[in-house]
Amino acid sequence: MSGETTVLAFDLGAGSGRALIGRLVRDAEGRERLETTEIHRFSNRAIQVGRRLHWDILRLLHEMKKAIRKAFQEGFAPSTFGIDSWGVDFGLLDANGELLGNPYHYRDPHTEGLIEEVNALVGADALFRQSGLQFMPFNTLYQLYAMKKAASPKLAAARRLLLTPDLLTYLLTGRENCEFTMATTTQLFHPEKREWNRELMDRLGIPSGLFLDPVEPGSLIAPLDPEVCRELGVPLMTAVAVGTHDTESAIAAVPAGEGPFAYLVCGTWSLLGTELERPLLTPEAMALQFSNEGGVGSAYQLLKNIMGLWILQECKREWEEAGTDLGYAGIVRAAEAAEPFRSLIQPDDARFYGPGGMTDKIRSFCEDTGQPVPRSEGEVARCVLESLALRYREALEQMETLTGRTFGGLHMVGGGIQNRLLCRLTADALGRPVWAGPVEASAIGNMLAQLIALGKCRDLAEARRLSAASFPVEVFAPSEEAAIWNGAFGKFRGLGQG
Repeated sequence: MSGETTVLAFDLGAGSGRALIGRLVRDAEGRERLETTEIHRFSNRAIQVGRRLHWDILRLLHEMKKAIRKAFQEGFAPSTFGIDSWGVDFGLLDANGELLGNPYHYRDPHTEGLIEEVNALVGADALFRQSGLQFMPFNTLYQLYAMKKAASPKLAAARRLLLTPDLLTYLLTGRENCEFTMATTTQLFHPEKREWNRELMDRLGIPSGLFLDPVEPGSLIAPLDPEVCRELGVPLMTAVAVGTHDTESAIAAVPAGEGPFAYLVCGTWSLLGTELERPLLTPEAMALQFSNEGGVGSAYQLLKNIMGLWILQECKREWEEAGTDLGYAGIVRAAEAAEPFRSLIQPDDARFYGPGGMTDKIRSFCEDTGQPVPRSEGEVARCVLESLALRYREALEQMETLTGRTFGGLHMVGGGIQNRLLCRLTADALGRPVWAGPVEASAIGNMLAQLIALGKCRDLAEARRLSAASFPVEVFAPSEEAAIWNGAFGKFRGLGQG
């Protein structure tokens, strides 16, 4: 690595978006490190229109333009930018290249029941071998199949499908593009052939001409549209196809050394996995509901989607609407004071998927399973956090069985690690150390892919060494209460398979 470079990373989550500047600098000893500065943060709220749930994509574009202007106004001069976001969702363009309405939100209910219907048409085993993905109702496949079944005029008029980060890149540059890691979240991409599964699309009546051939992370895409530059009063800078799925960007920033490692990307969703050279498409992987998603550096990520902190976020929202605003720090303090292992839930139970009434859903689960019903905020939060920690143990042990690997600990990255109680509980549940950091992993991985594109990092291994040298990692050692946690794990396993 050499030289000093500035890049701009957009990291879009299900509840908020961030724009961060990354600067590759040298310290007094000549060692290079990556410095980050957040320059803009904005909300990202779903919009309910009748029975449909949408993303406000043009509001996101507006906030991103504000961030670009702000970056230059504050004296930064990024040469490139990259966008990462949640997976699966998309916009449709018409023959004139114009957006056909606001994209659907992945929690919109129009895909209910379609997993079973598609499996009946295609066969679950065949579909897993051809996609490598866990069957989740929000996958792009089911969204498109729902639109086809509803005879959607938007689908009929569409010429191109662009997944969320590629859509926003198009709206800023005018260049249509499809990035590899995001393509693999659709359940329409064949992981072994590394191409779109057009035969499956034809069988389901999904127009296969909507899809562009994917480009690899680290590819230069196009400069800002000159009209955008004039509107914002900024010079040209070039879009980079980073690992546009935020999970894959976060994994790229894991400060792991050589050899296999286990990671947990912790946020609204929890993604626990490990990196493989090839997808694992065995019946056992399907039975345990693991996915194979494309990663930065041509790797595949064997991972499991776990419901994550969404459950606690919904509880917090509910409490605030009822007039109790503890803040996350207050919720954690209340959880620490609550009785351990009083009640547990299976976080991936289907009742926790949709928004609204989350505390009642937790109580109903506990009542249905013959457990004490949590009442206070602390009891509810303790129930959620202990259950997540035990779910992570279950998923890690399943992954070890699938891969034949044994992992000495778990790397936790993402915003969820700011909940230090969750990190501590996870170390205790695993009986292994947890290495927590960095927090802004998706944005950092986004920056690292830009640095690879610019030739400032040779490859992903060097990029991860830069991450390790630049950002702190906190170590959580497991407690010595293994017998207590083993007992709790047995109780958790009795609640049903996740």
